[in-house]
Amino acid sequence: MNLCAPHPSFATPLPVMSGAMPELWLDATRQATDAGLRAARFPFDAARAGYATAVQTGLIERSILASRDFERTLNWLETVTLGPWARQV
Repeated sequence: MNLCAPHPSFATPLPVMSGAMPELWLDATRQATDAGLRAARFPFDAARAGYATAVQTGLIERSILASRDFERTLNWLETVTLGPWARQV
């Protein structure tokens, strides 16, 4: 019996969990997180694009103050909905 031979104290079924490929695990996690955030932010981006299109086509009057109010309201909704995952300016 060789007492100096290294041996794991527990077996891990996944090579990612054993530390064989941590960069791949982190990359996949980061990509999934980014995709989730993009999906969560999509309705707010769509609202901004819709407002811009409505202004460009003349459905909504061009106004800096109205644009400011719309953006403030949308930022508030995004913050309330997404919490810490909302965009920070």
